[in-house]
Order: sequence, then structure tokens, then C-alpha cells
Amino acid sequence: MFSFWRTLKLPGVSRGTAADLFFLPRPTSSLCSDRRRLSRPSSRKCSGKRYNVPPSAEFVARVSGIPTMAKLPFQETADGLDAAFIGVPIDTGTSNRPGARFGPRQIRVESAMLRSYNSGTRAAPYESLMVADIGDVNVNVYDLKDTCKRIREAYRKILATGCIPLTMGGDHTIAYPILQAVAEKHGPVGLIHVDAHADTSDVVLGEKIGHGTPFRRCVEEGLLDCKRVVQIGLRGSGYSADSYEWSRAQGFRVVQAEECWFKSLAPVMAEVRDQMGGGAVYLSFDIDALDPGFAPGTGTPEIAGLTPIQGLEIIRGCRGLNLVGCDLVEVSPPYDTTGNTALTGANLLFEMLCVLPKMKYY
Repeated sequence: MFSFWRTLKLPGVSRGTAADLFFLPRPTSSLCSDRRRLSRPSSRKCSGKRYNVPPSAEFVARVSGIPTMAKLPFQETADGLDAAFIGVPIDTGTSNRPGARFGPRQIRVESAMLRSYNSGTRAAPYESLMVADIGDVNVNVYDLKDTCKRIREAYRKILATGCIPLTMGGDHTIAYPILQAVAEKHGPVGLIHVDAHADTSDVVLGEKIGHGTPFRRCVEEGLLDCKRVVQIGLRGSGYSADSYEWSRAQGFRVVQAEECWFKSLAPVMAEVRDQMGGGAVYLSFDIDALDPGFAPGTGTPEIAGLTPIQGLEIIRGCRGLNLVGCDLVEVSPPYDTTGNTALTGANLLFEMLCVLPKMKYY
């Protein structure tokens, strides 16, 4: 039997740097010769701190191993981590198509395509932060209110360690208990909410907790700094002529999808950075913000949405903000026949990692 995570040492680089690769099997002699030919340069001036680094597909087949997020090591708690990927596999709060409970699992599978560096921004997350996959919250698929309690308690423990959670949903209900825990630690936070829907309904089918209500509950409980909330990508038919009147009345900035058509969102994000200032910010990204032509595997798709390029612009536009948590929600694998929705979600989560505080860029 193989020991699951082994360190693969690259010649010419001091021990404990980010050029050490975590490797599944013991290297064979041919593998050793391959890695000598492909060894990374030693002039990268890496920190002497030990970091978790995913295995490179140059040496380890993507299809091998137990699927963790980005093939990072798994650990049971957030102790010692700067950031952690965590799954919240629920779809009990969905109002249309189910399946988001399988989102974290499929995002992990598709994340095998991710590499260690961000070629677009030159971010080096595994030379900057200690990161691991810490598994899933043990949800109660029969009781949504109990699940919210479990999520809140789990995130209290994560945040108490100083770790920044990067969450794989799961439906958007999860943002409510997560933000309860975040606000306990940081006070009312700014929110960058990327979505086709405002998720500010009060009561749906007699229930106050569901994926269409989380941000109404957050406002009622004082979890958000409402002057530092922006909602981007909202669209679709509504129950009234102005579906976003309540959001604007709270002081939210609303950027409807129509305002995003045919343009770069970099200028919008420059304004958002000014709006957020230096305070704590939470980023919540519903995959249905993207047009269903790009991301069909979701529960409540709306046509004429954002492009993946605009999604990247939004996340990369968060660079420099005091991000204290992020989520990517509403990936529904049963409706994702090609796997591209989960693949996009995995890449967006990697982009979120690459804009966290203390990130190193080449």
C-alpha cells in the first residue's frame, strides 16, 4: 500500500519550499530521471516555510488518487492552515432543480485539472499560504434548520483558527449560517454577491430559510455592512416590476446583468474596491450568475448571464481586499452533462484562493 501523501523532492531547491511536490506513490527510477529533467529553477526565492503543494500532472496522472480539491492533502481540521477548501453538500433549500448536494464532490473531481500557479495573474498560492482540503460539513439532509446550525458551528471552529474558508456548495442557503459565523468573528462584513438572483425573499412557501432568502436573514440579523454590499449579474423575470427594490432600499449597490452585457467588468470592480474599503469582505458566487450556455448544471438557470471571462474579472478584481471567506454555490452535477459547470466552479475557487490576503505574485 502507498502512503497517500509523500513529498517529492526536486533537486536544486532547499527542503521545505513550495517546489516540494506531494506525491502519491513512491517514485520509480524512471520517474526520478524525468523529474531531474523537469526540475524547477532554484532562483524563485521561495519562503523557507513549509507549504502544501499539489502533485504535478508532469509526474502524477490526474486520474489517480483520492479526489481532494486541487489534489491537495486532506486534513480533518483547519488547525495550522491559512486557507481551507470545505464542502457543504446540501440542496434541501432549493426551489427548482435539486442536485447541488453533489456539487462539492464533482468540483473536487474536476479540480484535478488545476495547476499550482495562476498564469493570468502570476499568483503563487502554494508559495504564499498553507492550504488543505478539510472535507465536508456533516449536514442533516432531512432537516434544513439543523443543517444551518451544523454549518454555523463548523465555521465557528474554522474561523477560530484564523483560517479563511473557501466553500464548495451546496445551495445558496449555506451563505446564511456561514455569514453568522463570519460576523461573530469580524463584525458586519461587506459582501460581493455574484448571482442571477438577489436571494432576498422574505418567506417562500411559508418558510423563512431557503436558497432564496439568505441575504434577507443576514440583513435582519445585522451580519452585513449594507453600504458595502454589491450584487452583480441579477436578471430574469420577477414577481414585481422591480425585483431589486428591497436590495436598493437597504443601501446595496445592484448591478443588473443588462449593465454587464458586451463590456469588461474591470471598471465596475475598481468602483467595488472603493466601496469595500479596508474592512472585512465576504465573496459569494452563485454559478448561475454565469449564462447557462457556459454553466448549465445549476438549479435555477436564467438566460443572458455573465460570461466566464466576466466571472474571472470579478474575482480578480477582489485582489487587495480584506477577504475573510468565499463560496461557490449551486453546482448541480445531474444537470451538468459535460462536467463543464463543475470544472468552471473549480477554476473560480482557485481564482478566489489566488486573491486572498498575503498572496505572492511573480
